Amino acid sequence: MTYTLKLEPEAYTDIQEAIKYYNNQQTGLGKRFYAAIKTSFESLKINPFYQIRYQNKRCFYTKLFPFLIHYTVDEKLKTIIILAVIHTSLNPNKNYLE
Repeated sequence: MTYTLKLEPEAYTDIQEAIKYYNNQQTGLGKRFYAAIKTSFESLKINPFYQIRYQNKRCFYTKLFPFLIHYTVDEKLKTIIILAVIHTSLNPNKNYLE
């Protein structure tokens, strides 16, 4: 059974900022980043039960780009709540991850 995704506003902002950054680096790179995020989301919908990393939150590495998707799973509602999409070199200790 596939799960549904709920994208928190902070995660949406994370994705938009990364797209802008990559587009500034090279034309079309933001589009490739977004495609990698969408592929990761599709993988999570099928199998969301990756290792719990901290405080009941799970992380999923994206392919091709050094980002971690931070999320929780609501098994009763069959929903994946995407909390953040953070570059692996940044400090993930933002207020909404605590």
